[in-house]
Parts: sequence; structure tokens; C-alpha cells
Amino acid sequence: MKRLQRLQNQRSKLVVGLISGTSADGIDAALVRLTGNGTSTRIRQLAFVTVPYPKRFKELVLKNSLPGTGSVDLICELNILIAHFFADAVKRVARKAGRRLSSIDLIGSHGQTVHHLPYPKRAFGKTIRSGLQLGDPSTIAQLTGIPAVGDFRTADMALCGEGAPLVPYFDYLMFRSRTQNRILLNLGGIANFTALPKNCSSHDVVAFDTGPANMVIDALMKKLYHREFDRGGKVALTGEIIPGLLATMMTHPYFRQQPPKSTGREMFGNMFLPKLLNYSRGLRKQDVIATVTEFTAFSIFDQYNRFIAPRMKTDEVLVSGGGVHNVAIMEALQDYFRHATVGRIEDVGFSSDAKEAVCFAVLANETISENPSNIPSVTGATRPAILGKICLP
Repeated sequence: MKRLQRLQNQRSKLVVGLISGTSADGIDAALVRLTGNGTSTRIRQLAFVTVPYPKRFKELVLKNSLPGTGSVDLICELNILIAHFFADAVKRVARKAGRRLSSIDLIGSHGQTVHHLPYPKRAFGKTIRSGLQLGDPSTIAQLTGIPAVGDFRTADMALCGEGAPLVPYFDYLMFRSRTQNRILLNLGGIANFTALPKNCSSHDVVAFDTGPANMVIDALMKKLYHREFDRGGKVALTGEIIPGLLATMMTHPYFRQQPPKSTGREMFGNMFLPKLLNYSRGLRKQDVIATVTEFTAFSIFDQYNRFIAPRMKTDEVLVSGGGVHNVAIMEALQDYFRHATVGRIEDVGFSSDAKEAVCFAVLANETISENPSNIPSVTGATRPAILGKICLP
């Protein structure tokens, strides 16, 4: 406990944030210097790396993320194997920054999501919500010699929350404005946004997953073009939108569901894909990609119109995540949000690619500082909670 007390008393810390998203392509690692905590937090990013998973490893992760296709022995092995990969990413980002591993004070790890069940279920007289993040934080701590905080979702879920999204707390700390109504939009496998009314308190924050961002595009690129993704949106830009297909996708019941809400591969992964492929038979491949790309932007705007616009007209949409590199998505977003400025979070001094990794560095610091870092109005939890498990080497 003495080590934890020293960490709590340090005003400035070197912290590594780690995440692998729903796309399961690899690990993002950011090394930051954090000063203070809570609303006084200040961040200086020192290094960022993306470490790809080994070849064919993504398919193994995805196979074990859905009922009926995984096995308990493989999930046990993946939990530890992914922790080894995460520890390697810590070492890689430390080397890039020219820092000794022993100089790093803390690690915050989101882990690798394999399944997310945010809706209440009755079992043996109990009502539960559950999810599984692989990449055991205790293993990460032992392999690096650095205290690690991980498994951030479960405390919120124990309090009847959905365990997600967790980024809105970070958005509130870093991006609230006295003069602008802002939306922070992240385009990973799933799209999520945080609405920050000008001069807001944490109680004013509204945030939720809007639906798929890159997930459906990537899956169809794999099926139709045998490529991992549509680099720069080049394929989408050569196609034409198929109105009937777009309208069919927008009938998904998730879009009518009231926040708080969160989603993932369970809704928009392999169960969603066969319907699209059946509808798309005989259509031009580039038109299908153009349509599912438009679907990402349109569903985001639809969720804004349904649930945010009645309470806040946005002035700025600041975008992060891999989707910022897709020109077709970004152009479509600006067309829909024509009353606002659509830009990247680089415009306010942050890295689009590193944002979520930096977020989990901040969340780990909040845990060590004993600060609650969920937002109950966002997740649906009954009260604020200190998130994560602290693992000492």
C-alpha cells in the first residue's frame, strides 16, 4: 500500500494508456505526463504507438467473441496472451519516448472487448449485467513492473449501468468549453459521441454509442474486396448510394432505443452482415461500400437529431478515431452537420488516433486518486463509482 500512497501523493506522473478496440486490429499505447487529477488534470502527450496483433490473431479474437464459436479454454489463454501483447506495447511506447520502463508510474488498460452484455438479465434470483475484457491487468503489472489499472467497466455495471461509454468523463475533463456547444465524436469500430453544452457541469453531459462506425465497412471490405478496410474511403468515393439499402439498415431497433445505451459486435457484427450481403447480391461492390459508409454518417446524425438537438444545437463536432482518415465519412458528416464546424480534435491540440489510449491513462489516474469516473446520466448507473482494479507488481 505504500507504493499506492506514494502514487496518490505525486502531483505529476508518467502514465501509459492502452486500448484495443472492437475492430481488434492491434493495440494503441500512449505515454503521457499527467499533472493533477479531476478537473485540474493537465496532459502532455510524450509518445504514441499502434502495435498490430500478429497475423491471423484478429480472426481468433473475433471467433471467440460470439456465442457458439468460441471455447472456454481459448478465452482463458487469450486473456493472458493479450496481456503479454499489452505489456510489449508498454515497452514499445517507452522506447519511442526514450524513457526507462522503471520511470513509468502507472498503466491504465481498457483491455480487449470480447463480449458486452449491458442489458439486465435475471439469473438465479439476481439481476446482472456483464461483459468481458481480455488482457489480465495483473499479468501486465508483473511483466512490466508497473502498477496497472484495468477492467474499468464492471464497477459501473454492478450499479445497474451499462459499463459504457467511459470516454465521456475524459471528454468532460478535457473538452468542455465556456463558449461552444461541442460534440466529441469517436469513430472506432463503433461510433460514440459526447454532447457537452457550453459551460456545462458533469450532470449536463449526454453520451452514448450511436451505432457502427468502421465495423460494418471493414467487414464488407473483407468480404467483397479481401482488404482489411477502405483506406481513405477511396472505394466509397467511387460508388453511389443505394437508398433502399440505407433505409433498410436504418430500421435497426437500436436507433429508436432511448439513451443511456451502448452497443458492439453483438448487434452490428456477424449477425448484421448476412442481411446486408443478401440485400446486396447483384449490386455493384463499390455502391455497397458507399452505402454502408453513408450509413455511418447518417446514423450518427440521426442519433443527434433524435436525442441531442432538442436540448442542444451543436456548434462544433470534433472527431477522433480511425474513421477520421476516411474522407467519405468526414465529407458526409460535414454535409449533415452543415450548421456546425466538423473537424478533428487536432484542431484543439489532441491526437485523433491517440485519444482513447490517453483516456485510459487519465482514468487510471482517477482511480488511483480515488475519484469516481463514470457519469451515471450516461451509463445509467445508480451512483458515481471509482472504476477499475488496481494490480501491483
